[in-house]
Amino acid sequence: MSSTSASLGRFLIVALVCALLAACSGSGRRGGAYYMDDGPEANPPANLDAVPDAVPRIEPLARGPNNPYSIFGQRYVPDTSGQPYRAQGPASWYGKKYHGKPTSNGERYDMYGMTAAHPTLPIPSYVRVTRVATGKTVVLRINDRGPFLGGRVIDLSYVAAHKLGVLSPGSAEVIVERIMPQQIANGTALTASAPAAAPSPPVAATLAAPSLAVAGPSVATLPLAAAPASSATPAAAGSVYLQLGAFSDPARAQAIAARAAAQMPTQSGVSVNVELGAGNLHRVRVGPFANAEAATQAAGPLETALGVAPRVTGP
Repeated sequence: MSSTSASLGRFLIVALVCALLAACSGSGRRGGAYYMDDGPEANPPANLDAVPDAVPRIEPLARGPNNPYSIFGQRYVPDTSGQPYRAQGPASWYGKKYHGKPTSNGERYDMYGMTAAHPTLPIPSYVRVTRVATGKTVVLRINDRGPFLGGRVIDLSYVAAHKLGVLSPGSAEVIVERIMPQQIANGTALTASAPAAAPSPPVAATLAAPSLAVAGPSVATLPLAAAPASSATPAAAGSVYLQLGAFSDPARAQAIAARAAAQMPTQSGVSVNVELGAGNLHRVRVGPFANAEAATQAAGPLETALGVAPRVTGP
């Protein structure tokens, strides 16, 4: 082959690669994280921490984005079977490069909205995303497809990445759990929590007069500020508890604690407590029980009533 032919061949290969990358960039089917000219706006809003989580609701599935599709030689089949979903892996995010552009279901991408992209979850659907390193959790609405590179499990909106502390590193290990339609229908969509890193010994927030008026065992409510160390009330050595979840939002923790307390027999001898643990997470725990068998027996009715899976723990 002549040198002229070889040069032409290399030029055509480079041109083809550039065209493929440009097509991927323009289609909204991203590889995850920001790169090139993507990133935050020059002057993002100052109140990003106050942006509320998405509120799960039952919505009809969109037509187009729930059909099988292929990208980068990989075929994806969106799961519309109604099965639960839970996965752990790296999350990335996307920002101003796609702000205002159509998502996979035709909506405009809002980098300041609590949304995300996922390769196969139904569009629309809702997920709970927990950053493993910190236990921080957000609830997001899936309305886009991606990411497709690097084994990433979800592509977060700019504000969701901000709230999870993912903006600076660009990606982070997360747990993604689908919020099921039945949870939305029965009002338990916001009560479950993905397992987080093992917390340090908790500080139990105990008040003389709990502000939650509920029947049955007492509920220790947690003020917005952490209780001082002098008010800590450690559990008795050797006791067994059920943990109903760990929440970044104290109001959410108190809500499930109140519902759990209403399910417990008045004379059960156990209480429902909200405790402050590592990562500023508010753990909802029921106990103490005499042994693991007694805790396991109580777990079944609580799971049925609350739609969460209690976990047997120690003090």
